[in-house]
Amino acid sequence: MKTDAGSLGKVAVLMGGSSAEREVSLMSGRGVLAALRSLGVDAHAFDPAERELGELKREGFVRAFIALHGRHGEDGTVQGALELLGIPYTGSGVMASAMAMDKVMTKRVWAAEGLPTPAWVWLSPEQQSRADVVAVPDTLGLPLIVKPPREGSSIGITKVVGYSQMQDAVALAARYDADVLCEQFIEGIELTCPVLGQGATARALPVIRIDAPGGNYDFEHKYFSDDTGYRCPSGLSAADEAEVQRLTLAAYRALGCRGWGRADLMQRASDGALFLLEMNTSPGMTGHSLVPMSARAAGLSYEQLCLHLLQHASLDSQRG
Repeated sequence: MKTDAGSLGKVAVLMGGSSAEREVSLMSGRGVLAALRSLGVDAHAFDPAERELGELKREGFVRAFIALHGRHGEDGTVQGALELLGIPYTGSGVMASAMAMDKVMTKRVWAAEGLPTPAWVWLSPEQQSRADVVAVPDTLGLPLIVKPPREGSSIGITKVVGYSQMQDAVALAARYDADVLCEQFIEGIELTCPVLGQGATARALPVIRIDAPGGNYDFEHKYFSDDTGYRCPSGLSAADEAEVQRLTLAAYRALGCRGWGRADLMQRASDGALFLLEMNTSPGMTGHSLVPMSARAAGLSYEQLCLHLLQHASLDSQRG
């Protein structure tokens, strides 16, 4: 799709929002805004935490670039509002956004499709008694990961290495989400793979290998530290790179994603087996973000990537 940047009309870059990832979203949004403006797009910042979404229609916005992360931005709620307003937006639609934001639902879909994901235990609010919590390692083994299923950016996550840590880990995750996800820990290489497009025409971009200090790819190392190493090309064998891309596309399509996304995976050190962790439907676009890095390796600049995503903004009602 080739479109003159000036013909895209008045564009809102949705950034900020009310989730725990607000600050990251502001960084993403500022980058996207500057990139679109540099190409001649009539783009403006719009923070849904400070303004009502109805103002988009009243102020003549005709497209939205969603640079929101987390709840009320990546979970289908903003997408639903934009559907009602009739304003095409970047990224996945309502259902795919809602499912991908919920890591438990994502795992259920992937498991039903026969896609590999680490074993897990879901703890509802009624299943978080001390007896329930300390029994989890008996099912998943140690170490294991405890996290809120509907947050991102490694917020509220704990790597548990002993039974005595379980209660505090669940309490931390429960600060961000009533439900808690406990997941088998996969020792090995952390990988991520972005996708552009929709359905049969979606394509996987180059895989990135993440080398975080001590294997701790936390919030600080994702967005603010220069200690984390990124390899793109990944250094994987050609066969492994192709398999990561195949799995990523299958995972993306299984959830019904469109526009763009990024799958996070682990490759187990002991046998090279691959495991899907999650799908991000509104990935970061900061200076440390991974989709721009992979796109650059595929010959697409940050500015070109932003324009490409905006050009493919759409509504669920336009599909078919």
